[in-house]
Amino acid sequence: MSWLHKLNETYDACRGNEPEGAEKLLPVSHAYQQAHIEVTIDSSGQFESARFIGKVETAIPATEASAGRVGTKPPPHPLCDKVQYCAGDYPEFGGAKPSFFTEYQEQLANWCQSPFVHRKAQAVLNYISSNSLTADLVKERVLHVGPDNMLLTRWTDPSDTPEIFKVLTAKAGERDQGDALIRWQVRDPDQLPSEVWLDESLQDSWARFDASTKSAKGLCLVTGELQANLAASHPKRIRHAGDGAKLISANDSSGYTFRGRFTDDTGFQASGVGYEVTQKAHNALRWLIHRQAYRQGDQVIVCWAVGGTPVPDPFLSTLDLIDEPGEIESAPQLELHADAGQALAQRLRQKLRGYGAQLGATDDVVVMGLDSATPGRMAITYYRELKGSELLERVESWHIRHAWFQNFSKEKRFVGAPAPHDIAECAYGRRLDEKLKKAVVERLLPSIIDGQPLPRDLVSSVIRRACNRVGLDHWEWEKCLGIACGLYRGFCNREDYQMDLEADRCSRDYLYGRLLALAERIESLALHVGGEKRDTAATKLMQRFADRPASTWRTIELALAPAKSRLRAKRGGAMHELDKLHDEIVASFRGDDFMDNKALTGEFLLGYHCQRRALMQPKATESDTPQESTDD
Repeated sequence: MSWLHKLNETYDACRGNEPEGAEKLLPVSHAYQQAHIEVTIDSSGQFESARFIGKVETAIPATEASAGRVGTKPPPHPLCDKVQYCAGDYPEFGGAKPSFFTEYQEQLANWCQSPFVHRKAQAVLNYISSNSLTADLVKERVLHVGPDNMLLTRWTDPSDTPEIFKVLTAKAGERDQGDALIRWQVRDPDQLPSEVWLDESLQDSWARFDASTKSAKGLCLVTGELQANLAASHPKRIRHAGDGAKLISANDSSGYTFRGRFTDDTGFQASGVGYEVTQKAHNALRWLIHRQAYRQGDQVIVCWAVGGTPVPDPFLSTLDLIDEPGEIESAPQLELHADAGQALAQRLRQKLRGYGAQLGATDDVVVMGLDSATPGRMAITYYRELKGSELLERVESWHIRHAWFQNFSKEKRFVGAPAPHDIAECAYGRRLDEKLKKAVVERLLPSIIDGQPLPRDLVSSVIRRACNRVGLDHWEWEKCLGIACGLYRGFCNREDYQMDLEADRCSRDYLYGRLLALAERIESLALHVGGEKRDTAATKLMQRFADRPASTWRTIELALAPAKSRLRAKRGGAMHELDKLHDEIVASFRGDDFMDNKALTGEFLLGYHCQRRALMQPKATESDTPQESTDD
């Protein structure tokens, strides 16, 4: 019940303190519904006007039963509801569905006869008691009838279809206009605003009346207190308006579901939760999801501070987190000459200090993941409670440890860690579907939030795809290469790999990566001099090189002979420097490492990428050398 407790605290902290321009937290005993028609009456209940408004999400008063209504006799909402509920004359116009006007009117009358009556609710009751709602809507051309004065269920002319027929759901090709939901405006100079869904006094009036009708007393397992009204059912529509899945549910009152364990089928003995507590918690969760959640199909992951202060989104790439793309790579020299890792760390810490100024070190932060396997049941797939300082430290650690030069396109280049969804795309390519992407993101959560190592198989999958250069288009491969380097660097964090070329690193895999970059540079430069455009031998044999480096290097070296001859004839100085670099790299191998033909690890991609960037540095002495960056 810890998640309910934290969400309840969040509601109390944020209700009335929502950020400017943000959606308001839903009041207790209210629900969101899509309204289609807006009816305006005066304070005495006289009809003034009506208009079609499309599909507008509206906060309306609701009972515990009507908020999750299903079945053949769904209970009415107390104020705003469908035409078949609000219109006493709906059957007279041939309504295709049963009328629930009597139940609606009775419930509204009970509210208006209580000590919690509100003038606007009384005005609505006065108006619907005239049994003229459907007739008024027909006169205003909001609802449409045929020659027999019966409500139409089809519209034959597609060129002139009324708007209401475009938004209502069709069943067997027919649309019942009684399904249109009505919201009210009550013009009263003494009570503003006139919109009932915005009037806080009316919302409070209904909430107090609704609470007075409940009598299920018991122990609330969230607060640990005896409550006068426990919740018999819990809200749905948490992730979106059509979401029927619930986090807490118990609706099987037959068979042996509860017998032998509990004395009744109410569920109070298993999970007694106060009505106001569950309303606040679910309303807070819905509000947080709409504001700041990561979504992937039915999967939702949300990170928030209980006190309502802003927190960094752990699912963003470094570029999106810092939110200032030009600052990370303000000049090419930052990447090629300076310590790019140190520059990134400084900018990232500066950004996170901004969050730390509002988020206290001991403030409670929650990360919660939700998913549903069926339409009616939802589960919490991930839950962590942290302090503010822990979250900031782990987000910073993730972005620093897994940082590398990322090259997604000509417009999107940055130094930092990729977003989880980018990692999933690079790991599985065309095989990636929604189910697999959700699984990858869920597996990455402990690495980001808990600081655990990355899953080994995920790192290996990204590295394998980065080695398969000929199987990917240019930008897909560039993206995979940067992500693979970043993930391997973070996975082997103890090695302390730098993002700049480490000429003194003598490990076999790193040196072989440097050799591959050198071979690619020699042949690509020779092709440029000769005016040719084709893949180099290093490009075509990259995957084979990763599996059998020693034997494949002999093949690549033989293929370089024509390129070296051309460069010695036309670029003698450049070729001399490249030959010198080749000898330095080969001389750095220890013992028999150069002849070792076992498969390379992801470390060779780090050596390859760093050497490739270093070779592409522009030189003033070679103005006619192609200056394309490693990103092109």
